[in-house]
Amino acid sequence: MLFNALEFAFFLPIVFCLYWLVAGGNIRRQNWILLLASYFFYGWWDWRFLSLIATSSLVDYFVGLNLAREEQAMRRKKWLWLSIGVNLGFLGFFKYYNFFADSFTEAFSFLGHSFQPSSLNIILPVGISFYTFQTMSYTIDIYRKKLEPTKDILAFFAFVSFFPQLVAGPIERASNLLPQFSRQRSFTYEQASVGLKMMLWGLFMKVAVADRLAIFVDIIYNNADMHNGLSFVVATVFFSFQIYCDFAGYSLMAIGCAQLFDFRLMENFRRPYFAGSFKDFWSRWHISLSTWFKDYVYIPLGGNRVSPRRQNFNLFITFVISGFWHGAAWTFVIWGAIHGLYQIIEKNVFKIGKEFQPRFFNIILIYGFTCLAWIFFRANSLDQAVAIIGQICMNMGTHIHIGDLGVFLYGIMALSVLFIHDLAQEYFPRFNLLHHHQFAIRIASILFLVMYIISLGIFDGSQFIYFQF
Repeated sequence: MLFNALEFAFFLPIVFCLYWLVAGGNIRRQNWILLLASYFFYGWWDWRFLSLIATSSLVDYFVGLNLAREEQAMRRKKWLWLSIGVNLGFLGFFKYYNFFADSFTEAFSFLGHSFQPSSLNIILPVGISFYTFQTMSYTIDIYRKKLEPTKDILAFFAFVSFFPQLVAGPIERASNLLPQFSRQRSFTYEQASVGLKMMLWGLFMKVAVADRLAIFVDIIYNNADMHNGLSFVVATVFFSFQIYCDFAGYSLMAIGCAQLFDFRLMENFRRPYFAGSFKDFWSRWHISLSTWFKDYVYIPLGGNRVSPRRQNFNLFITFVISGFWHGAAWTFVIWGAIHGLYQIIEKNVFKIGKEFQPRFFNIILIYGFTCLAWIFFRANSLDQAVAIIGQICMNMGTHIHIGDLGVFLYGIMALSVLFIHDLAQEYFPRFNLLHHHQFAIRIASILFLVMYIISLGIFDGSQFIYFQF
């Protein structure tokens, strides 16, 4: 089920009423409603994949209990590896089996040998990369003795499958989200109002900005042979905001939706294109994933506690793995590797944000190199990405293939509204029209967004980009 689909407009009020009116203040009844609603929400795509999330939840629940009881180090490691093996096994099979099979075929062919592993027609379960990481962090934290396991199996199952952030995050830590399923929750008008405004702005980012820009981006990238470098530059700039608004829009709707049920989720995006360094960018972009890789990959590799050369290796390999997490294609691996190199160069050569002034120059510099990496992320293949960069370097041309002028101008309009909003939030945080202290200004802002979404939003049932990850 999609946040931007008509069925969700019926689903959410029904769950909301059952949760607050039928369950009342009974925590257990509320958790049952959330669990059943979450399984219905997830099963809307394909009910068969409910078995995966249920199995993952059951395994990690019992692994957590046994990790807390077990004192012997070797046995504790075995329980931990059971959790990691089950979760990464599901993720590896459904997401990466065909990638590795095709890669082995190409490698053997390059060496002059014939090797034909069987390919499978595998459907990628929506959100599997997100909930597997979330539930793995639970068992890892228990193993590290940073978290006590829950004995409430209902609360744990509801935590793993919590529908607002189930399929595209934020990737919550059990230490933050799980205790909220055991505390008394109450409804207030203020928190509901804030949650709905978050959802409204997130919906605007998705249907009025991201999906509008997607029309132009797809025309250019899906017909690469027909366009010059200048068209690719514009399309890449549009894509940078498309993916930002698509994913940040989902995250905002998830956070706002959770707030309707008195749950607090972590911030996932913080205006990343105002970053003054690459380190700053990754403290603003997909924050829940960045911190997950820092805590569970980078630091275990040694983090900053090792030699400078090993630090660089740790940074690079963490970003390569992060890229591979995003998709089973070499384009994503290269995208991650590029950002790893950015971090190493910034750390050891150019102290971006310190050596380069003014800050405006830093922002433009970081944004430009980020867009260069986005080419690999968006390209349909590695060869296409290289060809696009070649066009930008060798054949800029003098005109942009706009196609439908209306599509292009509507995209520019949406970007203008987004830019004004993010600029105000970055430098004048009190100047928030949706939360303005004057009632008339709040209502006018809400009505403007609603009318803009209805008039210029794209409601074609397009999925969120990160659903494929």
